[in-house]
Amino acid sequence: MMIHSQAYARAGLVGNPSDGYFGKTISIIVKNFRCRVALYESPRLVIVPGHRDQLDFDSMDHLVSFVEESGYYGATRLVKATIKKFHDYGTQHGIRLEQKNFTIEYDTNIPLRVGLAGSSAIVTATLRALMQFYDVQIPKPLLPSLILSVETDELKITAGLQDRVVQVYEGCVYMDFARERLAQPGYGHYEPLSPALLPPLFVAYHDALSEGTEVAHSPVRERWLAGEPKVVETMNRIAALAAEARELLLAGRGVEIGPLLDQNFDLRASIYQISTDNRELVERARREGAHVHFAGSGGAVVGVCRDDAMFDHLAHSYAQMGARMLKPIIQ
Repeated sequence: MMIHSQAYARAGLVGNPSDGYFGKTISIIVKNFRCRVALYESPRLVIVPGHRDQLDFDSMDHLVSFVEESGYYGATRLVKATIKKFHDYGTQHGIRLEQKNFTIEYDTNIPLRVGLAGSSAIVTATLRALMQFYDVQIPKPLLPSLILSVETDELKITAGLQDRVVQVYEGCVYMDFARERLAQPGYGHYEPLSPALLPPLFVAYHDALSEGTEVAHSPVRERWLAGEPKVVETMNRIAALAAEARELLLAGRGVEIGPLLDQNFDLRASIYQISTDNRELVERARREGAHVHFAGSGGAVVGVCRDDAMFDHLAHSYAQMGARMLKPIIQ
């Protein structure tokens, strides 16, 4: 039996990156991009490398170009770590997994390391396939935390729950990661919101701006753990923006959330190092009158666009800097 599963890209709309700091966020799924996994029974357990695990090259220049774009780590480490964490979950919960092996293959077209949650999509799709193959049911609210632990526990990557929650629930989701909620019952408050409440949105990204999420988050994480007042206060203010955006959306005033995205970026920029090119992704949108914020760690932005004319002007502007722009498919 061939099992197929998938997970989509996502864009953090408001509140990002407070999800890693007991904050609040609103995030959307971006079905324009996806990761697909195929899994089937086989005599041995085999992980088939994907195109992002390339090991043969035309030349040294080709190798160098590949490393500069994709880094040194392919996706197979994510698949390995997911399999191990799934096994650990079964052991911890007294679930006896059937003694059978499988071959697993993955394919993804999510732009690499530009803050659209490509890594967590691979983990999510892999976990879904394993659950189906072994007929294991994991409660939906617990899935995001298990998916996150693959990267934080196994691979020591600094990350938050936001990506995993929206990739599990899909659509548009408001999330509250209050410390007491995560302690008991062990997961946040995850509230699906109708995408029909959202204003017209766009996503823009630039492949050349890719970098690992840990590059952006690790220094700030260390400052937050040390209790630096500016970082703690800024994260709290960012979280409050998500709660405010939720109220506007539920009141049918979605067109008014745009300025909250602008505030979100400005607050973020006050504690994070923002590269010149990443800042240009934001400033180009602002010059056209759009409201915009990082979709993730950098390399991609999500914004509120007034109408199709503004979208066309902005798409042309982004193309001049080598960036691509799209309307996110949420439903």
